[in-house]
Amino acid sequence: MAELIVPGDAVVLDGPVPGDPLRLLSPLTRALGREGPAVVVRTSGSTGRAKRTVLTRDALAASSMATAVRTGGVGQWLLALPVHYVAGLQVLVRSLYAGTDPVVLDPAARFTPEAFAAAAEELEDPVRFTSLVPTQLQRILEPASGVRNGDAVSALKSFSAVLLGGSAAPPRLLAAARAADVRVVVTYGMSETCGGCVYDGVPLDGVSVHVGTEGAEDDAPRPGVTGGSGPGRIWLGGDVVAAGYAGDPEQTARHFREAAGTRWYRTDDLGEISADGVLMVHGRVDDVVNTGGVKVAAGLVSAALTEHPGVRQALVLGVPDPEWGQAVGAAVVAAPGADRRRLRAELEESVRARHGAAAVPRRWAWPDELPLLPTGKPDRAAVGRLLG
Repeated sequence: MAELIVPGDAVVLDGPVPGDPLRLLSPLTRALGREGPAVVVRTSGSTGRAKRTVLTRDALAASSMATAVRTGGVGQWLLALPVHYVAGLQVLVRSLYAGTDPVVLDPAARFTPEAFAAAAEELEDPVRFTSLVPTQLQRILEPASGVRNGDAVSALKSFSAVLLGGSAAPPRLLAAARAADVRVVVTYGMSETCGGCVYDGVPLDGVSVHVGTEGAEDDAPRPGVTGGSGPGRIWLGGDVVAAGYAGDPEQTARHFREAAGTRWYRTDDLGEISADGVLMVHGRVDDVVNTGGVKVAAGLVSAALTEHPGVRQALVLGVPDPEWGQAVGAAVVAAPGADRRRLRAELEESVRARHGAAAVPRRWAWPDELPLLPTGKPDRAAVGRLLG
């Protein structure tokens, strides 16, 4: 596959943007004013080497329009995420297409409920949106102190939609959002799809989802062939899919494909589609832990842990083990006041009943918060060190 050519006026985001993120609006306007590659976004590299994803004007436009259709309109955005990652970038892009001025949280400061409430006060449009990661939402609705900031909760309720992505959200956090009358939309996507392209399990207009057949050598979408219902590898297709990777034609050929007039991206995630057409994401392909010859899906174990009311956050990884080859390890952030010994016993029993004895974590860590990457995603390498 030929190497992608990136125009000199494309906006290249290889790392944190110093100073005011709004200074990107002018070069973004120029890049979006012509056809072809408009932005290069460096992926987080949370589980492997980072890649430089090339997003075209048409893909970004399709994503913005589909988001506006799904959320019910255009409005003013609050930027609460780093702008050099796709979720933060999209706040600026959607603002440009909406013709509204975004409000920015200080990108150099730690996210706090107080800062969020103060920034929301600066919004002038009654139709307002923001994108958050679960950790940010949790700091507002489930603070470690147990005492909510009323102004921050009121600010959350004022948004027409709060797009939530980056990592899986614990069920209790989503329940807390519903109870507080916060309009949370759980998004699934990545840099290669211009950010979230599946909202609450349902693809945006113009987006297609294919789940490959587990174990198949070639599980790509093909004309007239329907993928397995799952679990299998997730493919995302449509106008929102990126052009490929800058300077890496081999990876572009590995992950991107044209089929039946649709451009597809081969994700590194496993999932399945329910009987009513909702996509359920089970975790990454490389999250399968082989412990003593038994394969355990770490994402499913994480989901089982976070369903417990005593768990605020959890991440499950495979860690080296001299006896079993790999052991299942779990880093768990307990709810305030939880008895960890009792909680561990209840979690072990829950996982055993649902997924079998091999899936029960053998290594445990109990941090006050999960270590995070700048994107707000859990830092898997740091968690691995805790469990090691």
